[in-house]
Amino acid sequence: MSAVFNFTFVPWFRSVAPYIHLHRGKTFVVAIAGEAIAAGKLSGIAQDLALIQSMGVKVVLVHGFRPQVNEQLKAKGHQPRFAGGLRITDEVALDCAQEAAGQIRYEIEAAFSQGLPNTPMAGSTVRVLSGNFISARPVGIVDGVDFQHSGVVRKVDTAGIQRTLDFGAMVLLSPFGFSPTGEAFNLTMEEVATSVAIALQSDKLIFLTETPGIRIRPGEPEGEDNPIDTELPLAAADKLLSELPPAVLPTDTAFYLQHCVKACKGGVERSHILGFATDGALLLEVYVHDGIGTMVVDEKLESLREATGDDVADILKLIEPFEKDGTLVKRSRTEIERDVGNYTILEHDGVIFACAALYPYPENRSAEMAALTVSPDSQGQGDGERVLKRIEQRARTMGLDSIFVLTTRTMHWFLKRGFVQADPEQLPEARRRQYNWDRKSQVLVKKLG
Repeated sequence: MSAVFNFTFVPWFRSVAPYIHLHRGKTFVVAIAGEAIAAGKLSGIAQDLALIQSMGVKVVLVHGFRPQVNEQLKAKGHQPRFAGGLRITDEVALDCAQEAAGQIRYEIEAAFSQGLPNTPMAGSTVRVLSGNFISARPVGIVDGVDFQHSGVVRKVDTAGIQRTLDFGAMVLLSPFGFSPTGEAFNLTMEEVATSVAIALQSDKLIFLTETPGIRIRPGEPEGEDNPIDTELPLAAADKLLSELPPAVLPTDTAFYLQHCVKACKGGVERSHILGFATDGALLLEVYVHDGIGTMVVDEKLESLREATGDDVADILKLIEPFEKDGTLVKRSRTEIERDVGNYTILEHDGVIFACAALYPYPENRSAEMAALTVSPDSQGQGDGERVLKRIEQRARTMGLDSIFVLTTRTMHWFLKRGFVQADPEQLPEARRRQYNWDRKSQVLVKKLG
């Protein structure tokens, strides 16, 4: 085994370990779009879900079948019919949905039964159990359109699902529900996954879809200057949703976002949208610090926001002990009042627990993050990372390519979060002129992907 492999593997595995511990015993509801299965991604997704479950995560898997039902309909000489993005399920469409669901369930169970040597699932035993966990009612007639056998979730058998998860099995759900009279209804994968996540109060709801996430500027072309917004606070996501046109197609920005917002409002702390086109997307989103998709976060009593003039006294109080011990450069009240708009703060029940400031250098497409401070009362709970992510988000919104910090005490914390060491001579000229050579601060830079 090469020394180069050892050098890269060991630090990588150590960086992943905290997330393995964090997610152990948690419940994830993972919704896979039918397009992912049609694109031949099922085998890789199954391997990744098996790995996630082997690390102690309880998994509820919900599959979609939109393209498969359309294919069945066309084979029978019928055209798919939709209204407002929802399928009109007549008798023929219901038969096609049942056939497609049966085939997909067979494929999923087969995928989790793989155990060839030298594959990620060698030696694994993944029990996949399903059942009539969802009861439904008809959509009915809406705006003059009779949706026939299309339905909506009426109730989730949370006790039954929880017992199955506690047994150590993965729960597999098709987008079907049944009425008390035994009538079958065609549901949407998105609604089933959201309803189950809320009912279970799951720790995550993850949509693995044809959409890679929400762009910093939705509606504009993708590119380096319009990357995926990796973290959206619930309030910001809700506001964005109110500004978007109603979603009809799965590729519409609001299509999956509306379900993420609903889930978070219903008590699911984190909901994700990520693209199945990237190999290992689930692993990258769950076990890598920045992830690759968009995560909508319910902040509950916490508020992650930009500071105002009313926050100056609390910011001073927060950073003062760190100025006294030399961790931070001293800042006067006048400086903070002048720059208060540059600060991001994390507030809980009216008390500020963390802050940081962002000073842009647009001519260098870069910005300095300064005065990152976390209260001793809340250190170790991820508050510093949350503020860092918001600062990164602000910098991306400004169209910047990187952020940098100057530090004398916390270099390793930044290195673990994607920063790399740089020479002070690489600082923007205006900042270089202010660099204190006696203090000998380390310069660390992070590229914003």
